[in-house]
Amino acid sequence: MRSGLIPERMSEENQAISANVPAVSVVVPVRDEVESLPHLLEAIASTLSNSQISYEIICVDDGSTDGSAEFLKAQAQSRSDLKAVILRRNYGQTAAMSAGFNYAVGKAVVTLDADLQNDPADIPMLLAKLDEGYDLVSGWRQKRQDGAVNRLLPSKIANWLIRRTTSVYIHDYGCSLKAYRSELVADMHLYGELHRFLPALAYIEGARITEMPVRHHARRFGRSKYGISRTFRVLMDLLTILFMKKFLTRPMHVFGLLGLISMALGVGIGIYLTFVKFALGEMIGNRPLLILAVLLLVTGVQLFCFGLLAELLMRTYHESQGRPIYRVREVVENKNNPT
Repeated sequence: MRSGLIPERMSEENQAISANVPAVSVVVPVRDEVESLPHLLEAIASTLSNSQISYEIICVDDGSTDGSAEFLKAQAQSRSDLKAVILRRNYGQTAAMSAGFNYAVGKAVVTLDADLQNDPADIPMLLAKLDEGYDLVSGWRQKRQDGAVNRLLPSKIANWLIRRTTSVYIHDYGCSLKAYRSELVADMHLYGELHRFLPALAYIEGARITEMPVRHHARRFGRSKYGISRTFRVLMDLLTILFMKKFLTRPMHVFGLLGLISMALGVGIGIYLTFVKFALGEMIGNRPLLILAVLLLVTGVQLFCFGLLAELLMRTYHESQGRPIYRVREVVENKNNPT
């Protein structure tokens, strides 16, 4: 058991409870990785057992069609360290990761991909970094074993954009190998493709963040699910993160400001046209400026109303937050012999 993840002074009751709580929950989103899974589970178990770190593995199958779900269900029934969460269909990596977070009970949470490109041998190193007082430790794949055009180039562009937009200066947002304190992931709610922006979301929550180099291996089985096609979704979610960072709790500051500017321009143009009409006696009915003034006024009123509605929605969001973004078909685990 890692001493750094457990308070030094605890009551006997709390010590008994803590003894049944693993030091780390390893969350693995899975989609069509049946060939990699046996090697991955063995590597995780071997690494953490040899390091004397109590653990649980939570594999979330995200609509696999290659037998991954069946393999995980069989493994979860026969071993005590594995919990298999089977989603009803493919919801995406963000939803799968969110499901893993919700079922994790460890004092720390580590995420990694199921394709064996992340190295489970790096997990103890990340946990040791957490013990230094950080809330999130992100892996940095300094020597990536991926294609230059379809993976490395889009990744470099995306990382640069995210760093500039979020002001969270880590090198490798796309690395799935990360370690979190459990209370941090409990505060984060994931939607869309936001899993790649977890450091930025953590920063919004006031987390202490660092990164450290980790190993990266070439894919041994199957094929990658990533590529240039995801660039558009990354850009859209980047705008979402930018809005969340600056205006999540005060959307009226952006919509209201834009609405006031639009209405002010419309009123200004209207005053000018009124002066032209009555002071100079000119016709204004065929002027494009008249149409522009009307559009600016209408747009301004709409933006201002959007701001008011957004304020109400944000209050509802913060007060509820109870609706998950996934639906679980079944959860398979061996409860007779807990880790």
